[in-house]
Amino acid sequence: MRAMSFVKYGAMSLALLLVCPRVDYGVRAQSTPRIHVEVDMVQLNVAVTNSKGDYVTGLKPWDFTITEDGITQKLATYSEGNEPVRRVGDIPREGSTPTLAAPSYRKKAGIVGGSEDMAAALAGANVYILFDKSDYMYRGFVFAQDAISDFIRSLEGPDRIAFYSYSRDLSRDAGLTPDRFAVLRGVRATTAGDSAALYNALLMTLKDARQVTGRKVVVVFSNGPDNASMVAPEDVGELAQSEGVPIYMISTREAKSDPASAMVFERMAAATGGKAYFANNWRDQQKAFASIRDDLSHLYSLSYYPQANVNRGWRAITVKLNGEALKKYRVRTRSGYRPLPTRTIAENNPNVAQ
Repeated sequence: MRAMSFVKYGAMSLALLLVCPRVDYGVRAQSTPRIHVEVDMVQLNVAVTNSKGDYVTGLKPWDFTITEDGITQKLATYSEGNEPVRRVGDIPREGSTPTLAAPSYRKKAGIVGGSEDMAAALAGANVYILFDKSDYMYRGFVFAQDAISDFIRSLEGPDRIAFYSYSRDLSRDAGLTPDRFAVLRGVRATTAGDSAALYNALLMTLKDARQVTGRKVVVVFSNGPDNASMVAPEDVGELAQSEGVPIYMISTREAKSDPASAMVFERMAAATGGKAYFANNWRDQQKAFASIRDDLSHLYSLSYYPQANVNRGWRAITVKLNGEALKKYRVRTRSGYRPLPTRTIAENNPNVAQ
């Protein structure tokens, strides 16, 4: 397997319509071309915590400084948690009031919170759950189904949920739907398989996710290493980065029992802005699911249009907090991305008379 080099390139495409003037040098023009230039917007999910893991809330756009290859960037949009995304220019300039929010799983001793908490945590999101049904899961199969079913029942906020399972092949047991009962039926219909092709399944899940708009999250519930995939984890990481989809990995094995897979899970999650958890009992699994909800409900969403940069390869991103009072906090986000190739598309205008 190739050495892992998780790179992150994320983008939203904005079409700028440039109408070229019609020019007649004695010959009638056939049509006026329309030229679409694709411009990349870089979107970041940023978590700010203290040394204990408590989330820092109440920060404002001007509390952040973003650099790309050392070039300072100008923020375009901003939101905190589940607030609607706003243009930075529309936000009144005022002082920030940072406060600390302890994770709910810590406050509630690992017990999953109420439906109102869950609704706030994933409001407006499209959640893809990917379940390992390979032979690694034989002993804990029913318990894993129970944990995932409880997680799904707690998710009142997402717009839609999809449930996929995998062994050697991917099964789309429940397509993206707001119908929780349909998703739960998909969970209960799964049966144990054979070898595990996690990265193949994850790549196909991400390709499905790229077909929908809005906030997207992938949660993987796995019990062992990948032993059947044809794709490398760095390929999966690049696609997740380009689509801006965080991957949360929950492994039911202890990290020390399979250090190679643990390293892959941790790096892939970190590269996409997610997290990796190693939960070998039902209580740890509950904590992991609750932690994911906490994380998603406390992220800052920042975006910018990159300043002129001749580098078309890996671009390093740094996010820092401004002011001495904020320097004690920790910032977690992706470390960079690879920009999409610049494309200019010309089309004939059918509305111009021939």
